[in-house]
Amino acid sequence: MSAATLPHAFPTHVMDQLRHIANIDPGLVAEDFHRPQVREALAQTEILITGWGCPPVDASALAAAPRLRGILHAAGSVKSLMTEACWEREIWVSSAAEVNALPVAEYTLGMILLTGKGLLTQVDPYRASRRSETGGIVEGIGNHGRRVGVIGASRIGRRVIELLRPFDFEVSVADPYLDAAEAAALGVERRELLGPQGLFATSDVITVHAPAVPETWHLVGREELALMPDRAVLINTARGSLVNTEALIEEARSGRIAAVLDVTDPEPLPADSALLNLPNVYLTPHIAGSQGNEIARMGLVAVEELKRLRAGVPLLHTVDRARLERAA
Repeated sequence: MSAATLPHAFPTHVMDQLRHIANIDPGLVAEDFHRPQVREALAQTEILITGWGCPPVDASALAAAPRLRGILHAAGSVKSLMTEACWEREIWVSSAAEVNALPVAEYTLGMILLTGKGLLTQVDPYRASRRSETGGIVEGIGNHGRRVGVIGASRIGRRVIELLRPFDFEVSVADPYLDAAEAAALGVERRELLGPQGLFATSDVITVHAPAVPETWHLVGREELALMPDRAVLINTARGSLVNTEALIEEARSGRIAAVLDVTDPEPLPADSALLNLPNVYLTPHIAGSQGNEIARMGLVAVEELKRLRAGVPLLHTVDRARLERAA
């Protein structure tokens, strides 16, 4: 992983646990598998612990690590580090993607609740007028019976659905790989994206949790945005490429809908982007995923997986090639 990642993923209390169960040099951080010191360590390595900033585990790295059996990835997706050579050698990998999904789902829940209470419509007028009509009834806001549409029954999408259960929402989901029975098991209604009864036309808030693949490029475009009800909110914590930026700017400029964007296309936005100035667009700088002390949770997953290995019990977070390809 990168040297900057190490103290966040493995702060002292996590590193102490790791050193108790593994023979590890906490001072050796492999940002490059070609360094002589790293290759010397690889010759004795049985388990590789990785994180953000890990280079691809390619044929050259594997040749230097004849004893390597598995990878414990203290981060989310393993697509950037698992190569064809890893699969051919049958190197197994465990990923902390499950716990990395939690802060994204928490961010999404927070934004759903806050936008329902008028975060995007009440703050600026209050700041400008310096007056509050205490006790007055504010029309057009509230979370009672609010309709939430989830795009993508992904790991994060399912976490969002789980977090929404205690609240008074009507939740539906759109995912071409999810059938009605699976949706019912999740406690939600399955809908198509388009049409009069589709997700866009029937949701007061739409939250995007699909992967960035060629088929999802501009998944949210002019046609989809035009179907959204007045005062509806679009939340995107997935990837910026899933939303047509120009189409969103046009709709947001009209004042008809609002947006919460933790990701954009391009990212970062140019300084003259209209999104930076629209009062009904709330921007955060790609912070929905694990940040600060949340990163240690992924290091703890690697530690717990290593404990399972030592105890001879199955790992909880293994990723095989078929699963990785299905996720894409």
